[in-house]
Amino acid sequence: RAQQALIPGLKTMLTQVSESLKAAPVTIQSMPTDLRHDWVAPDGTARIQVFPKDTSNDPAALSAFSNQVLSVAPQATGAPISIRESGKTIVGAFTEAGILSFIAIIILLTVVLKSVHGVMVTLAPLVLAGLLTLATCVAIGLKLNFANVIALPLLMGIGVAFNIYFVVAWRHGQHCFLASPLTRAVIFSAATTASGFGTLWLSVHPGTASMGELLMISLMWTLVTTLLLSPALLGPPPEHQKLYDPEV
Repeated sequence: RAQQALIPGLKTMLTQVSESLKAAPVTIQSMPTDLRHDWVAPDGTARIQVFPKDTSNDPAALSAFSNQVLSVAPQATGAPISIRESGKTIVGAFTEAGILSFIAIIILLTVVLKSVHGVMVTLAPLVLAGLLTLATCVAIGLKLNFANVIALPLLMGIGVAFNIYFVVAWRHGQHCFLASPLTRAVIFSAATTASGFGTLWLSVHPGTASMGELLMISLMWTLVTTLLLSPALLGPPPEHQKLYDPEV
């Protein structure tokens, strides 16, 4: 039993030691074919792998390293280049989505409201909320990335949904918006939305947390501009409309 427990392992170890003593110089010809083909093409073209001096994972350092490599080898590939180009693709896609959604919102508001004034009043708080959101990001040092940029198209949908309520109520003669049930409904709706976005902010994943943080900032400014700017832009309700009684 002792022989069965000890000798097989000892034979394996002695065999490994014996093989290690037969080591010989390694050449390209002696390397395994699969490994050799990973680094040298059949036409003799060799693959070169380089590493950055700065390994801090700083986006600026990553971008600088990628630019330096591409300046020497425009066809170079690898993780730093693919990560940067993937980020550019995602940010560009969301920028395109934001522009298209903004155009679609303008068309939809024009069809529904049938008034240039109504469309402008609905979009003005949304534009201001977007500017305040970006200014807040600059002030607190929150950078846009391909994870949190998703907040910008969502900002448009939420902002228009809040503002159009006030425009339609104003057309029906509603006034004193801040003391109306409509304002309380908008606040409660924003609170339920914030509860979902706030959980993203608590995530341990940096990208998800930054997305939740940006969504909360944009939601806050959307609510502020809707409650304060929209009533100021609308002014008194149209005289030809009867006062809208929310209790009826």
